[in-house]
Amino acid sequence: MEQHYPSQLLEKAVSEFAKLPGIGRKTALRLVLHTLRQTDEDVDQFVTAISRMKKEVKYCRVCHNISDTDVCPICSNPKRDTSTICVVENIQDVMAIENTQQYHGLYHVLGGIISPMDGIGPNDLQIGSLVDRVSEGGVKEVILALSSTMEGDTTNFYISRKLADYEVKLSVIARGISVGDELEYTDEVTLGRSILNRTPFGK
Repeated sequence: MEQHYPSQLLEKAVSEFAKLPGIGRKTALRLVLHTLRQTDEDVDQFVTAISRMKKEVKYCRVCHNISDTDVCPICSNPKRDTSTICVVENIQDVMAIENTQQYHGLYHVLGGIISPMDGIGPNDLQIGSLVDRVSEGGVKEVILALSSTMEGDTTNFYISRKLADYEVKLSVIARGISVGDELEYTDEVTLGRSILNRTPFGK
């Protein structure tokens, strides 16, 4: 049934909130009404935070993680193990792995996985820059931490072929994570163990 709004301004705001993933119009209306009850200062802070994030956030020029600076805090941390790179699909995966506190190397964010059905090919991802990082030397192991789906496996295989000429150990996270599961939804203990118990790729 079509919802009737007492204000066009309210309806426009609801429509904008409803564009967010996982937000239906009922939830959007609750968020808008909550916003209406906030002070002008609170709303201004909210709007400013979103606007600044959109305009000023950067992507690390090394690993492509989100950052406030040209090189993210993980890549610039001298205590991280620079000989290990963990390849992930997205920023949420970096956050999930960091929360386990079981991994102390660097990352490489692909920005997706190879998916011909969705029109995503190798050139749409940050695979070339991964090969560049490995070719510079100093990297001993590349951990492939992509989802255990057909697309994830295809991407793993493609990366393995691109790195075949380099003396680098390729490994995959242990399959304690169910097929199709996304890393960000896996509990920290299971994810932490899957990284510690990683296995050589192709074995």
